[in-house]
Amino acid sequence: MTLSASTGHRPFEQIVTLGKAAGRQLIDPERLEEALQDANIPTLVAVLAHLTDEERWLRPPYAPSRTKGLSDNSTGGLDEGAQAEVRAAALAEVMRWYDTGQPERELDDDDLVRIMSVCMGEPVGEQYAGLMAEEMGLRPRYDKERFSELPQRSEYSVTIVGAGMSGISMGVQLKEAGIAFTILEKNQDLGGTWFENRYPDCGVDTPSYWYSFSYNPTNWPQYYAKRDNVQAYLAATAEKFGLLEHIRFGVRVEDAKFDEGSGTWHVSGTDSDGSELHVESTFLVSAVGQLNQPKIPKIPGQDTFAHEQFHSARWPADLDLRGRKVAVIGTGASAMQLVPAIAETVESLVVFQRSPQWIAPNTTYSRDVSDATHYLMDHVPYYAAWYRMRQAWIFGDKVYESLVIHPDWRDNATAVNPTNDGHREYFTKYFQRQLEGRPDLIEKALPSYPPFGKRMLLDNGWFDSLKLPHVTLETSGVAGIGTDSVRTADGTEYDVDVIIYATGFDSLNLLGSYEVRGRDSVQLRTQWGHDDARAYLGMTERGFPNMFMLYGPNTNLGHGGSLVFITECHVRYIMNLIAEMIERGAKTIECREDLRDQYNAEIDVAHESLIWTHRGMKTWYRNDSGRVVTNSPWRLIDLWERTKDPEIGEYELDAATR
Repeated sequence: MTLSASTGHRPFEQIVTLGKAAGRQLIDPERLEEALQDANIPTLVAVLAHLTDEERWLRPPYAPSRTKGLSDNSTGGLDEGAQAEVRAAALAEVMRWYDTGQPERELDDDDLVRIMSVCMGEPVGEQYAGLMAEEMGLRPRYDKERFSELPQRSEYSVTIVGAGMSGISMGVQLKEAGIAFTILEKNQDLGGTWFENRYPDCGVDTPSYWYSFSYNPTNWPQYYAKRDNVQAYLAATAEKFGLLEHIRFGVRVEDAKFDEGSGTWHVSGTDSDGSELHVESTFLVSAVGQLNQPKIPKIPGQDTFAHEQFHSARWPADLDLRGRKVAVIGTGASAMQLVPAIAETVESLVVFQRSPQWIAPNTTYSRDVSDATHYLMDHVPYYAAWYRMRQAWIFGDKVYESLVIHPDWRDNATAVNPTNDGHREYFTKYFQRQLEGRPDLIEKALPSYPPFGKRMLLDNGWFDSLKLPHVTLETSGVAGIGTDSVRTADGTEYDVDVIIYATGFDSLNLLGSYEVRGRDSVQLRTQWGHDDARAYLGMTERGFPNMFMLYGPNTNLGHGGSLVFITECHVRYIMNLIAEMIERGAKTIECREDLRDQYNAEIDVAHESLIWTHRGMKTWYRNDSGRVVTNSPWRLIDLWERTKDPEIGEYELDAATR
C-alpha cells in the first residue's frame, strides 16, 4: 500500500509550564504547612527569592551549602531553626500569592544566575541563564508564531522512523507547527527502548523530574522512574498532543531513498499486515537512536545450550526465575539494575564481568516521591521549576571539568586530573565500605581506570547482591557454553539453566536497522563504514539532503545530562531549519561538506583531551580504531548554544520553488 505523510493541525497554544502553579485554585493552608515539612530546602529558598525579591534569602543563615556529588542536599546544610524559618516564610508567601493574585515575577538573567548560584551553593555561570530558563518553563524553547505565519507549510511533509522518546518529541513540534507527518514504528506500541526493555527493575538513571519534556511536566511516583512509568508518560504525551493518529505501528522500515528529481524521500517497508508500504515526504527524520539493536557476543557452544538464553532487552514475558541457576553476562547499566532485582529469587547467580564499573551512591534512587512532595510540585509556585533546575545542574555540566585530561597529571593511569583523582578516592572509599570484609570482591569490583571513563552507574543494591552466599562475581572470561553450563577461560564450569546477555547494543552501527540511500544512490552505511558514523552537529550528513537524525553520531552525553534535553535542542534546530526552507520556498537543504568535515575534526581534537579516549578501558563509545563515535565532547551549554539558532549559511539550499 502507498501512503502520503498524514496531515493534521491544531493551533500552537500555550501549554502548562513549570513556572506556574496549578491554576491558582483554592489551597488548604494546613495541607500546605504539612507538605512543607517534606520540602527540599535549597529549592524552597530559591522559591522565596523568586517570589519576594528579598535579598535576605540569598544570604546566611538561609543560603544553602554546596551540593556535593549526586546528593539531593535536602536540608541545604541549614540548622533546624533556619529551616523552620524558611518553611514558615514559604507558607506565608505562597498563601499571599494565592490570596492576592500577585502577577508572575519575571526574572532577568542576572536574577536567575544569582538565585541559581545561591541555591546550588556554588557559582553557576551567567551563560546558563537562558538554558535554565527554558528548562524551568520560564521562557519558551520553541517559536510559537513562526509556522502559523507560513501558510505554504502544507506543501511540506515529514516521515519519522521510530516512535520512541525522540520520535515523539519531533512529532509534538510538527503537530504544533501544522506540518504533515507520519511516524513509522516497528513495534506494536510507542516508547522505543522503554517499550522493548522489560527486565526487572528497568528504569532511568537520570532523575525523573529532568527526564521529562520541558513542555509537558508531570509528577512522578519515584525519583528515578521505572520502565512502566516512563512508558506510560510517553504514551500520555503522545495522546495529549494528538500524535496517535499519525503513528503506523508494526511497520518494518527496510529502505529510505532520496529522489533527486522530486527532492523527496521514499521510505519502503513491510506493513503490520505483511503488505508492502511506501511513504513519500519532503523530509526524513531518523529517530531510531543509538541503543536499539541488541548486541550478543558470539561464544563457542552457544547453539548447544538446552535452556533459555536471551538479551536483557528481549526479556520473556512469562519468565519465572524462582529456583533457577542463572548466568548474567555483562556488568553494565542493565545488569546493574536487573541483578539486584533477581538475586534473592534465584537458586544461584553467576555474574560474568569483563571489566569493573565505577558506581556512585545515591540515596534517592529507590525512593518513592511522597504525596507531600507531589503537593508541593502541584501547588507551590516555581517549586517544580527550581527543583528541575537543581537536577539539571547536579547531573549536567557540573562534572565536566573533572573529565578533561591534564597532560602533566602525575598518575594518569587511574585519574586524568586532580579533581578526577578526588572522585576516584571518594568512590574507592565507598566501594571499600560497601564490600567491607570481602577483599576478594573489592579486588574484582574496583576499577583501575579513571572515574567517568565509562558510564557512571548508580548503586541500587549491587554490592549487597554480590555479597549474597549464592552469588558469584566471575572475572575470568567466558570461553564456551555447554548444554547446561558456562565455562570460563581458566577452566571453571558453572551449571546454569538460564543465560541473560546484558551485553549492550550495537551502538556503533548507527541507522543499521534499515538501508538509507542519498544522492546518486550512495548508501549511508557505505559512506560511514560499519563503525565510523559522522554528521554535522550529529544531525545532518553530506549527500543526504532533507534528512535529519535524532540521537545521531557524537550526541550521547557521557558526563551526564538528560537525553530528553539533547533531543529537545536538536528538535528545535531541525524545526528552525524546516522553517527557513519554507520561508525561502526551497526544495532541498544539505549541510556544506567543508563544515561537516571541519566539525568532525573539531570533535576528534576535543575528544583527545577528554577521558573517553583514555586507553585504560574498553568502551562502547569508541570504534576499532579508537575514535569516539557515540559521545559528544561538548558541555550541555555548548550544545544548547550551537543548536539554538541555525546559521543558514552553513547549508546549501535548492531554491527552486515547489
